[in-house]
Amino acid sequence: MKDILLPVAHVFSLVLMVFAGTMLAPLILAIWGLDPALRSFVVSAFATFFIGALLWLATRRFKRELKTRDGLTLVALTWVALPAVAGFPLWNYLPIDFTDAYFEATSGLTTTGGTVLSGLEYLPRSINLWRHLLSWLGGMGIIVLAVAILPMLGVGGMQMYRAEMPGPMKDSKLTPRIGQTAKLLWAVYAGLTVACLVALRLVGMNWFDAVCHSFSALALGGFSTYDASIGHFNSVPIEMVLTLFQVLAAMNFATHYLVWSQRGLTAYLRDAESRAIIGVLFTSCVGIACFLYYHGTYPDFGSALRHSVFNVVSIATDSGLHTQDFSRWPIFAPMWMLFLSSVVASSGSTGGGIKMIRTLVLAKQAYRELEHLVHPNMIRPLKVGGTVIENRVVFAVLAFVFLYFMSIVTLVFVQLGSGLDFLTSLSSILACINNSGPGLGLVGPGSNYGVLTDFQTWVCSVAMLLGRLEVFTLLVLFTPALWRK
Repeated sequence: MKDILLPVAHVFSLVLMVFAGTMLAPLILAIWGLDPALRSFVVSAFATFFIGALLWLATRRFKRELKTRDGLTLVALTWVALPAVAGFPLWNYLPIDFTDAYFEATSGLTTTGGTVLSGLEYLPRSINLWRHLLSWLGGMGIIVLAVAILPMLGVGGMQMYRAEMPGPMKDSKLTPRIGQTAKLLWAVYAGLTVACLVALRLVGMNWFDAVCHSFSALALGGFSTYDASIGHFNSVPIEMVLTLFQVLAAMNFATHYLVWSQRGLTAYLRDAESRAIIGVLFTSCVGIACFLYYHGTYPDFGSALRHSVFNVVSIATDSGLHTQDFSRWPIFAPMWMLFLSSVVASSGSTGGGIKMIRTLVLAKQAYRELEHLVHPNMIRPLKVGGTVIENRVVFAVLAFVFLYFMSIVTLVFVQLGSGLDFLTSLSSILACINNSGPGLGLVGPGSNYGVLTDFQTWVCSVAMLLGRLEVFTLLVLFTPALWRK
């Protein structure tokens, strides 16, 4: 066991020291604005770097190339332990306990966007920037960032990349060198973030809000600088900009790179996930708008369409930004939105849930099984977007979906056993495991997760981590086979 954990701890120490550097952004903002949270960030940045340095010194003689088992362990360790460090500035400054600070940091790093805080507009700007920066870093995964940096420090990143990247097609790479691949993905991610920032500034946001909300939109993180989220602005142009970039963030970033490199939109048209995402979102937005107008939720169809488009796209893509308290809509609409949050986001995107590629594979497999009932001797390969999907991938998808739903069922029952009502239990777990932010009931858009007990909050934190690591990466650590030599 020591031979496994110490080399992993050595790489994790480097991650900690790099992560300490990210605290310089809110620290500089705090210095510039004479922010009252300055001391908290100074202490947190120093403590994080010091702990990382001590761990590096203690484990440097155990440095070696990582194996697959090491990569899985490192990813799980990073996502479980990093929120404790990331939450320290919040815990040190705000009147919240460690449980809430861990939840808030986990929500940021997993791009969930659920919050336990209220009065967001009155928080120091450095605190709000830190929350949104956590979402942005978590968007493509802090491990993918480390893949681009750690090779320069003599640490290979292939195992970490394969363990972290979402979706069943983990072996596909844009370039032969994994570090270069990670850099390209981050370049696309950063480029779209800057484009979103500029667009938000042009349609009326101030620079600070534009930075924070561009981080949230591209990370599909859902954090806002206001309790009312995007409803605070009451601006159609702002909603249109955010809707566009949330849809882009829900698509595979490798597809965005191909579009950029080929100087055309053909890659979007060829990508089965992108076509399915656009189709599902368009149909759902129009359908929910008609439903809301029919039920008299809004006085005219234009208002119904406006609020349907933004909120349906935001929840379906696992962003969590909102303009309305949609928990007050007729129950069909918000439940459909929570369902969409399970399936809409693409593999290789910043979204959560099952992912559209798995949904397409399951649908194709179901249809293939129906055909086999009619023609038992028929042999037909399963294809998605013209690509043949191997049976081993189909089996892996089936196993993932089973574990995904069993995780939801188990955690919902745990919440029910803690005394939480059914609607809040179900929606909080769905929202957390899909990393989509607000739920319904007590944790709807008009409230937040601060109403939960410490135990219920920890259950939601577990759900967020399970969702971000796509269940397998955490659960595999509990299989004896992983630890056998």
